[in-house]
Order: sequence, then C-alpha cells, then structure tokens
Amino acid sequence: MRFAGSLAAASAFSVFAAAIPVDLQPRTQDFMIHQSVPKPFKSGPAKMLSTYAKYNATAPQDVINAAQANDGSVTTTPEQYDTEYLTPVTIGGQTLNLDFDTGSSDFLSNGHSIYNPALSPTSMKLPGYTWKISYGDGSGANGDVYTDVVKVGSTTVSGQAVELAQQISTQFANDIDNDGLLGLAFDSINTVQPVKQKTFFSNAKASLSAPLFTANLKKGQPGTYTFGYIDAAQHSGGITYVPVNTANGFWEFTSNGYAVGSGAFVSSSIDSIADTGTTLLYLPSSVVTAYYSKVSGASLTLGIGSYKAVVPGSYIKFAPVTSTTCFGGIQSNTGIGFTIFGDIFLKSQFVVFQASPLQLGFGPKTL
Repeated sequence: MRFAGSLAAASAFSVFAAAIPVDLQPRTQDFMIHQSVPKPFKSGPAKMLSTYAKYNATAPQDVINAAQANDGSVTTTPEQYDTEYLTPVTIGGQTLNLDFDTGSSDFLSNGHSIYNPALSPTSMKLPGYTWKISYGDGSGANGDVYTDVVKVGSTTVSGQAVELAQQISTQFANDIDNDGLLGLAFDSINTVQPVKQKTFFSNAKASLSAPLFTANLKKGQPGTYTFGYIDAAQHSGGITYVPVNTANGFWEFTSNGYAVGSGAFVSSSIDSIADTGTTLLYLPSSVVTAYYSKVSGASLTLGIGSYKAVVPGSYIKFAPVTSTTCFGGIQSNTGIGFTIFGDIFLKSQFVVFQASPLQLGFGPKTL
C-alpha cells in the first residue's frame, strides 16, 4: 500500500502471544535482500552438500533435504529519507528494482525500467487477463498480465503472474529508481481479472523450509528480507507473535496501546496493519496529539501482545521542511479506517510474516 508524506499540515519538530517457531538456519535456496546487491547467497546446507561432493562422500538425507529448500535472502536499499526500500528481482532474466509491499498483492512492472516479455524465453501472456490498481496517494496503473520465472535472492518461482503496465500515473513515472511493486499481502486483494493471481510468497511458501518471510529494514542503510527462515543474528531478543486477521487482505493485527517517551503506558485497542509499502506511521488522532504535545524528539512505544516496541525519536523525524523543522513521521489515520505501521515503525523492529500458523512476529534488534 503506497502512502508517503501526509498532505495534512506537517507536524513540526524543534525537532495473545502465540507459539514461537524455532529459528531456522539458511537452506540451499534461502535468500536475503539487502539494501545493496550482495554476491549470490549460498546457504549452510548447500555448502555442506558441496563438501560431501568434494570428498566423494554421501551426504545425510537431512542435509540433502535442507539444501534443496527454496529459502533465501536479499538486500533492500532505501531511497532518500527512507521513503521506500528497493530490492533487486529477476524476471525472465531481467533484473528490476522493486518495492516490496506487504500492503498490496500485485506484482507490478510499472516503473522506470520495464520488464520486456519479448526478451524472456520463459514468458507467457495470459490472454484476456488485465489489471488496474490505484493507491491512497493517488498513484495507479493498468495493463496486461504475463507469467514468467521470478527469482528473489535464491528463491525461485516459475509461472509467477507479472502485471505489465500499459498506462501509469505521474507519481510512478516520476520515480526513476522504482521499477514496480512486489506485493506481499494476501491473494484476496490481487486486482487481476477475470481470475485473481497469487503473490510471489503464496507461490513460494510450499517450497520454503518454513512458510514465512522476515523484514529487517534499516534507517538510512541497506536492510534484508529473508524467505523461509529466521536469521537469529538479525534480532537481539525474543520475538512476540500476535494473530493476523486476513478479512481485509492485509497483515492486520491489534496493537494494545502506546506510551510517549518515559510516560505511562496507555491501554487502547488499535486496529493496525504492517505495511512495508507505506513510508510513515499513521495512528489514531488521539495518539498523534499525545505524541506531539510532549517534548520534541521523544520516543514512541507501541504495545504488541506482551511486547513493547520502541521507536526512537530520531526515527520519527522523517524529512526536513526548513533548516529548523522536520516533517513528522507520525501522522493521523483519519479517513484511512485503520492504523498503518509503515516504515517509520518497521525499520525500528525485526518483523516476521508467517503464513502457518498465521501470525506476525515483532522483536528488538540492534539499531
């Protein structure tokens, strides 16, 4: 879901935990997406398999199985002020920089560099299939649908639906670094007609060691997405899991309150979604007012199950407005209908998106 800076008046600064899955080590196809392009990743089990082959020995079956998993990791890189994070994705042999978006479910090629199906020997057009999408910030696009082989890190999906733009809005056209979106919400909100198409994660999850992906976005530097495993080195404490409501097609959950700075925790039921495709943190007006009425630069704590997630005050200063003021990274969710935990929040946490059991996990990390 694409929400960038609020058009409302800028806020100026002086400026039911669930079962916890076992952390898994990377497997053969595991991949991580960083905010820069690393060398191709080869997992621990894959390296073990190579060692057995080198010495003409028979590898144990569990090593073989692990090495054949479709897991992986990939680097994701922020644009200026962390407005969005771009990740290299290969489609039919062509590499594009896509915005991974847990707030939408379309795989779009609609940016500066466009996927060209004529250059791919594995592309197939879906006759009669079209798509049309619009976002809360006024951007949108429409076009035709193809299937092709898609690779993110070392995780590969054959027959992935790719929505190729024929018309795009000015917002997309002006973003010269963003080549499109890779939606990671639920299939129910995919916009392809006459039949909705599955997301990359939906297609990949059966081949992963565990049906999950993680987001480790960072402030002003490359971060990582992993598919199929949880990298214990990326978080510094336990992970708290909460149930997900998929009725609206989002990674939707309930936050149980907030605290500003060192102030008392205020209990409140806050219907929320975790959205990597939205820049800011959109909260109920009462929370926004409570925050900006305190001393500038205060931290914000948000309750998620038994976990108290802290967003440092420095993360809430989004971008400069003048030499002495900044646009606030916390804005009101008035008119949206729910709270959006966008990148202002997500880059302060380690986040697990898990399909089975269906839950979201949040944990601390080194900032």
